[in-house]
Amino acid sequence: MNSKLKLPMPKFLQPMRSWWLSSQAKFFQLITPLQAWREGSRLLSAKFLGGLLVVMLATLPFLENAQTGVIGAAVAIAWLLLWLSDRRDEQDQTVPIWTAIHTPLIAYWAIALVATLVSPVRVAAADGMVKLTLYMLAFVSMSRLMRLGWRSIFIGAYLGSALIASAYGVQQWYLGAPELATWTDPTSETAGVTRVYSFLGNPNLFAGYLMPALPLGVIAAIHWRGWGLKALGIITAIFGTFCITQTQSRGGLMGLAAASLTLVLLLVYWWGKRLPKWTFPTVFGGMAGAIAIGTILVPTLRKRVFSIFGTDDSSNAFRVNVWQAVFNMIKAKPILGIGPGNKAFNQIYPLYQRSGYSALGTYCVPLEITVETGIVGIICYSWLVFTIFRQGWLGLNRLRSDRDSSGLWIIGAIATLVGMLVHGLVDTVWYRPQVQLLWWLAIAIISSFYIAPIETKIEE
Repeated sequence: MNSKLKLPMPKFLQPMRSWWLSSQAKFFQLITPLQAWREGSRLLSAKFLGGLLVVMLATLPFLENAQTGVIGAAVAIAWLLLWLSDRRDEQDQTVPIWTAIHTPLIAYWAIALVATLVSPVRVAAADGMVKLTLYMLAFVSMSRLMRLGWRSIFIGAYLGSALIASAYGVQQWYLGAPELATWTDPTSETAGVTRVYSFLGNPNLFAGYLMPALPLGVIAAIHWRGWGLKALGIITAIFGTFCITQTQSRGGLMGLAAASLTLVLLLVYWWGKRLPKWTFPTVFGGMAGAIAIGTILVPTLRKRVFSIFGTDDSSNAFRVNVWQAVFNMIKAKPILGIGPGNKAFNQIYPLYQRSGYSALGTYCVPLEITVETGIVGIICYSWLVFTIFRQGWLGLNRLRSDRDSSGLWIIGAIATLVGMLVHGLVDTVWYRPQVQLLWWLAIAIISSFYIAPIETKIEE
């Protein structure tokens, strides 16, 4: 038998309680008209929000960053209105909006906000904070709508635009393309080789944008039923992989190798019960051997890969000098960093840079996170990444045991994230919207499979 003893509230807390109750009442009075408007409005609907997200994903390689930002702002506003107009008492509790990934996500957002407030260049950091918020709201929107059946639509939007961008990249490889910047060491043996960049104007950025093409394209070819959709997946995977090799982006090549190995190993694990025991080591050895042989037999690829090691290549030496300056920036602001965003970095880095080594970023994502949000930020973001992979692994095993083929999308998402993480070790195109939004797309795929643990209540 339960007996609850009600203690009188202290007098000094009573005004606070009254304020809280009146605030709640005013809030619900404010959103009640919004809920009523939603009943007959097309703007306050999942279809409208989903349409915006489809447009954003489909136009990534074709629009300027500012134009993509406008669409991202529209997505954020649409999500906010949709969230405010939700009827909390009518929500389906079996489809949780809050997942395990959201906790470290909000924690990192809060750390970035504090880093912005204490930043020595607060106005510049505020610009980066706005961008970070828009990216996170895009993730929340995609994660929510994927639970309502939009997963394949979003993936299809990306694969379709990636195929168009890849086709243009193949044309540049065949006909040649002028360099728009000094991407290759002029003293290198590969200085005269065409580096394709498609509509994105930068081969490293193009490689980062195409990183999900192979994992998601292969999974689409396996999972989707229609032959036209299967063809879209496999052709995009082939063209995308070829274009990454022709970007000659060393970070992109490293990411492609990591994503390929992860994809194949997880597929072998998925079908493991139906395959012989020798399949796993054979496939792993075969993939590693194929990558090694391809690197050795293709001269331009071999020279590009071998240039990764050492500082003989000018771009390697450049990165090393930038990293040394960045370490000094971290030592100066170790706890919370200088604040998020490239504008904050551009204002602080000149104070630490070595002569002749100007840079727009750190050329290393972990260093960028640390310099922006400090040691506290990199620890929190590591927690976020760990949680993402943990939830992906738990969801993969659950769907594998249920023989639910939709779990294959988790394999594609994990392989995409691994490829992007490896690429991000030596470049910061990860921060461009063409890559950053695809990072959150992959995370949203994993988040959309989350199932809240069942809580058991014991009454005494």
